Amino acid sequence: METARKIWLYDTTLRDGAQREGLSLSLEDKVKIAHQLDKMGIPFIEGGWPGANPRDVQFFWKMQEEPLQQAELVAFCSTRRPGQIAAEDQLLQAILAAGTRWVTIFGKSWDLHVTEGLKTRLEENLAMIQDTIEYLRSQGRRVIYDAEHWFDGYKHNPQYAILTLKAALKAGAEWLVFCDTNGGTLPHEIAQIVGEVVNALKINPQDANSPKLGIHTHNDAGTAVANALAAVREGVEMVQGTINGYGERCGNANLCTVAPNLQLKMGYHCLENEQLSQLTNTSRLISEIANLAPDDHAPFVGRSAFAHKGGIHVSAVAKNPLTYEHITPETIGNQRRIVVSDQSGLSNILAKAKNFGIDLNKDDPTCRQILERLKDLEHEGYQFEAAEASFELLMREALGQREELFQLKGFQVHCDMLQGIEMPYSNALATIKVTVNGQDMLEVAEGNGPVSALDKALRKALMNFYPEIADFHLADYKVRILDSGAGTSAKTRVLVESRNSKERWTTVGVSSNILEASYQAVVEGIEYGLLLLKSSVKTAVTVSS
Repeated sequence: METARKIWLYDTTLRDGAQREGLSLSLEDKVKIAHQLDKMGIPFIEGGWPGANPRDVQFFWKMQEEPLQQAELVAFCSTRRPGQIAAEDQLLQAILAAGTRWVTIFGKSWDLHVTEGLKTRLEENLAMIQDTIEYLRSQGRRVIYDAEHWFDGYKHNPQYAILTLKAALKAGAEWLVFCDTNGGTLPHEIAQIVGEVVNALKINPQDANSPKLGIHTHNDAGTAVANALAAVREGVEMVQGTINGYGERCGNANLCTVAPNLQLKMGYHCLENEQLSQLTNTSRLISEIANLAPDDHAPFVGRSAFAHKGGIHVSAVAKNPLTYEHITPETIGNQRRIVVSDQSGLSNILAKAKNFGIDLNKDDPTCRQILERLKDLEHEGYQFEAAEASFELLMREALGQREELFQLKGFQVHCDMLQGIEMPYSNALATIKVTVNGQDMLEVAEGNGPVSALDKALRKALMNFYPEIADFHLADYKVRILDSGAGTSAKTRVLVESRNSKERWTTVGVSSNILEASYQAVVEGIEYGLLLLKSSVKTAVTVSS
C-alpha cells in the first residue's frame, strides 16, 4: 500500500496570527499556545520576531526553560538591511540569541517593494537574501525562506522573482515558501504560478535532494484555504497558517480547515489520527486564551458544524449520519448536535432526549407535549437552540424528573449612580429570599450592576446548602430586544453562559422586565450546574459499585 504524501504544517499563530486587530497575547498566553500546538503534533511553530519587541525576546528565553517535546520552534526575521553586512546586523544577532535550530527569513520578491519600499537596487536585494541566509547557515541554523509578496511579484516581473528564489537556494535555504501577502490571488492563479515555478526550478517532490516548497496565504479574497490546497496539488509540501485563521486584516489560512481537508478529503498525511482528534479542542482552547469568542459556524471545529435543526434532517441523520454529514465529527474531536427550535419535529425531541440520557418513546404523549410546549415558548421569544441547558430542564419538568432544589420567595434590586471624578459608576445592591429544604434564607450582596448583584446574592444564599456553587461562574451574558418597536416596554431575551472547571452550559430567560429575564437565566444556570454535579456523582457511584 502506497504511503500518503507528508504535508508539513507550519503554525504562525504566535506571530502572524497575533497581528490580528483586537488580539493581544501575553507571554504566558504564548507559552500555553505553543505547548498545546506541540501536543497536537504541529511540526513547526513560529514563535515570533525576537528583537522586534521585548515580549518575543522573553518568549524565546522562556521556551529554552520549557522546551517543546516534538515541534521545531522557529524564529522569524527579515533579511539584513541594505548596505550592511549580515554578520553586523543587530536583528540577526537577536535571532541567533533566540537559540532555535530553525529560522524563517523573509525577503522581497516584488521589484516594486525593492525599489519603492527598500529604496535600493534589485541586485542589492538579491545580495541581501543570499548574505543573510549564508550567515545563518554558517552559524548552524537551518533556514526557511518566505518569499514575501511572491505572487504579485511574479505577475509583475517573473524573471526577477525567480532570481530571488535562486539566491535563497544558492545560500542554503531548505524551504522556499510562496507568500500571498496581500491575499488577493485566486486558486487558479496559485496553481498556475506554482506549477510554472516547479518546472522552472526543476523541482521533484520525490527527490530528497530537490528543493522543498511551502505556501503562505492570506484571506483577503476569502480564498486562503482554497489557495493553500491548490498549491499542495501542484507539489507544495508545507502549509503555513494559523489556528482559527487569526491574522492581520482578514486573517491567514485556517489550519483547522486546512488540516482535515488535506488529510480526510485529499489523502495526504498531516497529523496522526489521535492528534487530529484534538483539533476542535485546540481551536476552542486557543480562542479562550486569545479571549476571542469561538466561531460557532467555523468549518469542522465550529459548535454548529454538525448541528441539525430541521426535522427532516434530524430524522435522516438518526437513520444514517452520512445523509447530512460530510465526515464523522469525532475524527476531528467535534460532536453531533441536535438543535431544538420552533422548526423541530418529534425526531429532534427524541434525539435531544437521547443526548440528555433520557429514555423517551415517540408514542409517549409527553413527547408531543414537550414539542408543543417548545413551540409555544419559542413563539414567546425563548430560544432553546442556544440554551440547551434550559431545554433539558424543561424536558425533565414535563417528565416529572425536575427536582426542586430551592424556591424563590422574592428579590429586590437597588441601583445608585455614583458620580465619580472621571465617569459615573453604577453600584447595585440586591436582596433575595429563598427557601431550601423548608429553611428560609435572606441575603444581600453588592455588584457592579443589577445582574451581578442578583447573581452574587443568590449564590450567597445557596452556598450554605450547595457549596459546589463556589466553582460556578458567569462566563457570558447576552441581551436581545425582541420587539424594538415597543420601546422601553419591549420584551427582552437574556442568554447566560455558566461554567465550572470542566463544563459550560447556557440558559435563557424572557420577560419585558430585563431583571426578571436575567433572574430566570441565572437561576436555571445554577440549577443546571447542580444537576450536572449530581449526574456525575451518580455515574461515579455506579461505576465504582
